[in-house]
Amino acid sequence: MTMKLLWRSSTVVGVLLWLTIASLAQSAAPLAKDDPRRFASAIETFQKEDQTGTPPKGQILFVGSSIFRLWKNLKEQMTPLPVLNRAFGGSRTADQLFYLEQVVLRYEPKVIVYYCGSNDINADIKPDQIAANFRTFTERVHAKLPRTHILYVSINRAPQKMERWDWVDDANQQIKTDCEKDKRLGFIDVNPALFDRDGKPRLELYLPDKLHFQEPAYVAFTAIIKPVLSQVWAKVK
Repeated sequence: MTMKLLWRSSTVVGVLLWLTIASLAQSAAPLAKDDPRRFASAIETFQKEDQTGTPPKGQILFVGSSIFRLWKNLKEQMTPLPVLNRAFGGSRTADQLFYLEQVVLRYEPKVIVYYCGSNDINADIKPDQIAANFRTFTERVHAKLPRTHILYVSINRAPQKMERWDWVDDANQQIKTDCEKDKRLGFIDVNPALFDRDGKPRLELYLPDKLHFQEPAYVAFTAIIKPVLSQVWAKVK
């Protein structure tokens, strides 16, 4: 009897040990390129920032990918508008949906300024899906915050994407059309600021990767976005 108990005990221990090792191996496995959990550390950073200084609700929320994340002087350039930046680099439109509660809804913003879709195109996600994901984003936001205004900032026709400018234009046009159907939505095209009079990209605005921006580009974005945002804010504050 004692031998049987010892055998059963060792078997149970062995199974538990195997399950533990398997669980650790699974958790240590690299995440897929399209797995939203790859941004867990960025979301945790936002949560820690909120714990040290809780942002007031009802502000203007900037969300999206690295184009907004790298906007270092956003608060100063948008003064006196009350803005909060919760963009996380590398994100796609599906990631914005996945983290909607943590990055958007918890702040109950009165206005959302959204830039995302550029990374989708780099990942071969087609314009129809980009537009559909943004449509879902607006629907989910308005289900909880029906009065919130959402401004979509156009995907940039960056030199890095020159071979996919037709995709960029298609996604932008679909989203612009959707925005025209709802007074709570708006479309802001920043692409005119990125080209010279001859229709060539202003390369001096870009970092060496020809995708992200130098500070003068954000000055140009401010000149386009801030007047629109000021008008919307005056209506909702």
